[in-house]
Amino acid sequence: MKVVIIEDESFAAHRLKKQILDYDGSIEIIAELESVHESVKWFRNNREPDLIFLDIHLEDDLCFAIFEKVTITCPIIFTTAFDEYAIKAFKLKSIDYLLKPIVREELISALKKYQEMIGQNRSVADLDSLYRLMADRAPEYRERFSVSFGSRIKTIPVDQVAFFVSEEGFTFAHLKTKGSYPVDVSLDNLVTELDPKKFFRINRKIILGIDSISEIHVYPKSRLKLDLNPRYNGEVFVSLDKVTAFKRWLDR
Repeated sequence: MKVVIIEDESFAAHRLKKQILDYDGSIEIIAELESVHESVKWFRNNREPDLIFLDIHLEDDLCFAIFEKVTITCPIIFTTAFDEYAIKAFKLKSIDYLLKPIVREELISALKKYQEMIGQNRSVADLDSLYRLMADRAPEYRERFSVSFGSRIKTIPVDQVAFFVSEEGFTFAHLKTKGSYPVDVSLDNLVTELDPKKFFRINRKIILGIDSISEIHVYPKSRLKLDLNPRYNGEVFVSLDKVTAFKRWLDR
């Protein structure tokens, strides 16, 4: 069986790959893709795999944008953080879904379901209907945070946040007006809750807002160093594996 994994978080992709191969070492992972742009390019130049594991939230758009540009007919198992209502609706269309973090037993169940469907020659996806369902459900992004400081609780609109930083296991929202507050959300979850047109995760430590970039410095070997406003204590680099996607995000 030839499998393609489309996932924008390298750790999640690596973990999923290991889980798949632990289940069946004969499965061949022929591509690991991170974005809509990269996926469209790959499918235009390669034969379809037997199965795709597809993350719904990719770094440059929702994954359904892929289907607007290329035709995909092979079975798909989605990995997602969408709400239960959407999950139930999707399951009615005989497509399986794995909620993150992916549990080994659920992965095995999904793979067995795929094998049963293929053996019975059953259709496993109605992508047109699925896309219409998703298009009708415009994503709702987080608008505010409640933060505690001292004996008080303060509400901070997302529009006031310049960037988010993970430090020593805690997430801090750094405001455009200076000052920072701890928020009870991990960067992994924030990626799915923030509007991807306004925020981008440049590395494992920082999610920044488009308005927080004051200067971009190009270093050898395509490295990018950023000056942020307000200023951040420490050097800020875009991870090498995110440089291309970051440039596309800036163009948007």
